[in-house]
Amino acid sequence: MEVKDKEQQEEVIVENESTEDEEQINETEEVDQELVEETVEEDSTEKEYQQLVTEKEELFNKFIRLQAEYDNYRKRTQREKSADLKYKSQALITELLPVIDNFERALQTASDDESVKSFIEGMDMIYRQLQTVLEAEGVEVIPTVGEEFDPNIHQAVMQVEDDQYETNVVVEEMQKGYRLKDRVIRPAMVKVNQ
Repeated sequence: MEVKDKEQQEEVIVENESTEDEEQINETEEVDQELVEETVEEDSTEKEYQQLVTEKEELFNKFIRLQAEYDNYRKRTQREKSADLKYKSQALITELLPVIDNFERALQTASDDESVKSFIEGMDMIYRQLQTVLEAEGVEVIPTVGEEFDPNIHQAVMQVEDDQYETNVVVEEMQKGYRLKDRVIRPAMVKVNQ
């Protein structure tokens, strides 16, 4: 019996060892599984972090572009407003130019009658006052006779040959030209020497 007991004891010991080995293996597998899960979790956390960093950079770049677009819009509208203010009277002045031409033609008439002379003097005073108002708004007459022809401010209607003038010089003014500040409202109609 002793041998049987010994055998049973050995079997129990082997079973216990085998159970202990299995438990250790299970524990090792669990620890390995936990490590794998932690590594996977760390990898996914790192990926999420990188994704968030990328998204933040994209949003920041969009913000910078929008801010630049807004600054450009603001500057453009300021320029447009200042240009509108600078040339606000252009439409009115353009409409007044034929009136000024008619004033000048009327003032060129001569008469010996005293009542007509006083009427012309009154018209001349009104004309000078109108000229003063226009000059205050920045309107100026474009210089012509004796100046070199400039197609930006002169409109050549005729060409003549005159030895008194050099080539490409304005000889005669047919109609006055006007400029509002730095913008030509109406080019001067001129005769140019060939």
